Amino acid sequence: MAVTVIYGDRESELVGAAAEGDDLWLPLDDLRRSTGWEVRPEGACLDDVCVPIPTGREGEFLRDGGSHFNLTALARLLGQPVLHDEPHDVWLFGQAAAARRGRLLSLEAPDFTLPDLEGRPNSLSDYRGKKVFLVSWASW
Repeated sequence: MAVTVIYGDRESELVGAAAEGDDLWLPLDDLRRSTGWEVRPEGACLDDVCVPIPTGREGEFLRDGGSHFNLTALARLLGQPVLHDEPHDVWLFGQAAAARRGRLLSLEAPDFTLPDLEGRPNSLSDYRGKKVFLVSWASW
């Protein structure tokens, strides 16, 4: 049965992934394709950013001769929230703590697009540099 991994803006169906408790083990090819991360001698790398695998904890991150990687161990190391819908075997990885902290400190709202009453799309980024008053409402 396939595991669904949602990582950033990527959604992947992975047949070779294996969930074991709170850990999700991915073959290295699936890791790269589904998340952009890859294992290099310097650690787990995403583009030019590399996170060293902690000394003495290699077994938490790699197994089967280095052919499988524990994505949830990396998420824990980075402070990424992880949600697992066990009945549907879906794993969702949120934004790392450092990135969330930076976004909060900037006091800049994330961009979004919604239609107006006539159905025309409006994006928050269209109003950057202007004062904007946002009102939201929910029935729950």
